[in-house]
Amino acid sequence: MKQTKMWSSLLSFHGTCVLLLLTLVSTNDGFGVEAVKDFKVGDEFGWQEPGHNNTAMYSQWATRNRFHVGDSLAFEYKNDSVLEVDKWGYYHCNSSNATVAFNNGKSVFKLDRPGPFYFISGTPDHCKNGQRLLVEVMGLHPISQSPPAIAVPPDSYLAPGPLPSSGSLVSVTLLYSVLMSLVIVTIP
Repeated sequence: MKQTKMWSSLLSFHGTCVLLLLTLVSTNDGFGVEAVKDFKVGDEFGWQEPGHNNTAMYSQWATRNRFHVGDSLAFEYKNDSVLEVDKWGYYHCNSSNATVAFNNGKSVFKLDRPGPFYFISGTPDHCKNGQRLLVEVMGLHPISQSPPAIAVPPDSYLAPGPLPSSGSLVSVTLLYSVLMSLVIVTIP
């Protein structure tokens, strides 16, 4: 009976160690996501009918930015509206089948899936004059690698080292070995 209880404790502890290992490895190998971003459509220009010489301004604005699932678009406007439409409604400036309509002057739209989102102005002729936006949304934000916290000496002073990911694997393996040796030592 005593030996059965010992093996049960050992297996329970082993399972806990495996979960700890998986947690450490997953947090060190880039499985997290970067924070979401809020974009002000049109930057300081906002959401309004562009001038005759600037009809591509919203296309250019979208090209300069990268949109991911979870990001938000903030539309700021006066005496206008924002409509989310399908592809056909975007290219034909047709607002009759809008899926979402805003007209409060300051509207926020959450990008909740990858793929294209189409927006047009609900004011007659504004869309035809360039007030429309096509946003292509990518998947979740990737984790950005932060720069080293300390200065690195020139290459001539450095000896070749292990690959960056092998350090976390060695430390996790060492931690597991230490924990397992403690279990073996404490079990009579």
